[in-house]
Amino acid sequence: MVQYTGTHLETYLFNPPFISPAIEMIKNEKVKFGLRIAKSVMKAGVAKAAAKYRGGHSKAQENYDPFIVLSSWIPYLFINPSDLICSEYFGYFEHREKMEKIGAGKIEKLATKHSVGKFVSSAMGIDSEATHLIPSAYLSINCSSSDEAHGINQWWKLDLEFKYKLYQYK
Repeated sequence: MVQYTGTHLETYLFNPPFISPAIEMIKNEKVKFGLRIAKSVMKAGVAKAAAKYRGGHSKAQENYDPFIVLSSWIPYLFINPSDLICSEYFGYFEHREKMEKIGAGKIEKLATKHSVGKFVSSAMGIDSEATHLIPSAYLSINCSSSDEAHGINQWWKLDLEFKYKLYQYK
């Protein structure tokens, strides 16, 4: 809805799935960062090559970027770092900031707009948009230990410790 009308729905997502390997579960920070850089460079390279192969974009495609349209929508994501299903949101947003800090922001801006799933569907001749990607979010990270990292019941406890952070795509 946001993508086509510009209407922003206030959204609260608890333990939303992130369809990607859970790199965030790796303990070594250098390994995590290296894997994420490699993934970003690969996605940016494939995106550039695919655009060149298709002969670039039409003027209409250049003026309409669903990722940018979605970037003004800021859903509230509630995640637990111990949850294999949703923990990668934290790493995804943190990586974008790190890439900007090291001067690789352009690579990450291109990479973050694409998904491996989109590349696969395009290779099969299916034209699709990567609308499952979330450009901006307000993360509420549960820092309390929980027996059920993906369980909805964890969010009902009164003694939770949170870390909050706004990530806004620019």
